[in-house]
Amino acid sequence: MKVEITPLDKLPRDRGVRVKVGDHRIAMFRIGDDVYALGDVCSHAEASLAEGEVFEGSVECPRHGSEFDLETGAPSSLPATAPVPTYEVSVEDGTVYLTLEDQ
Repeated sequence: MKVEITPLDKLPRDRGVRVKVGDHRIAMFRIGDDVYALGDVCSHAEASLAEGEVFEGSVECPRHGSEFDLETGAPSSLPATAPVPTYEVSVEDGTVYLTLEDQ
């Protein structure tokens, strides 16, 4: 299922934004003109990744400092050891779309 999210120019640069699509809480990040989407909940603790600091292709969990790769969702530092889900994002005619797996 492909869902329209927002115009690209409405997404702030270099920080996260939380969106909810159905039952999915998603953290979206705009780095330049690239947009990434991860599950918003840290795999270690119930913290919002959309509220974390973004740097060098990753986001840092604001609660315990685990870092997650924006492309793969894989953790690169403890205490998290499990990845967070990633979502396919596309930008078409200046509009950001998110693709969710059919359930």
